[in-house]
Amino acid sequence: MADLWDDHDSYWRNNYSTRPYATGRTYDDLRGGYRYGYDSANRYRGRAWEDVESDLSREWDTYQYRGESTWEHVKGAVRDAWNRLTGDTEAATVRSGSSDRSAY
Repeated sequence: MADLWDDHDSYWRNNYSTRPYATGRTYDDLRGGYRYGYDSANRYRGRAWEDVESDLSREWDTYQYRGESTWEHVKGAVRDAWNRLTGDTEAATVRSGSSDRSAY
C-alpha cells in the first residue's frame, strides 16, 4: 500500500496548488489530509463521504500523519483525496458550482 500512496503523494505534490483550499498553504500543510483521505477511502471502501465525514472529523486528532493541522484546515484535502480514490467526481463538480465551499 505504501507504493500506491507514493503515487498519490506525487500526484498531490504536483497538483495541490490548483485547489481552492490550498491558497496560502504549502504541500506539507496539506499532505496529512491527502494521506488521510487516501487511507480513509480504502478503509471505508463502498461507503459514501456523507456517511463517514463525521467519523473522519472525530478521528482526525488521532491520525498518525496529521502533523499540526486541524480538521478544518485539511478537510478539503481529505475530501479531494477521497474523491480521487473513489471516483466521486460528480459530488465535487456539483459542490464546486455551489455556494457551499466548506469541503474546499
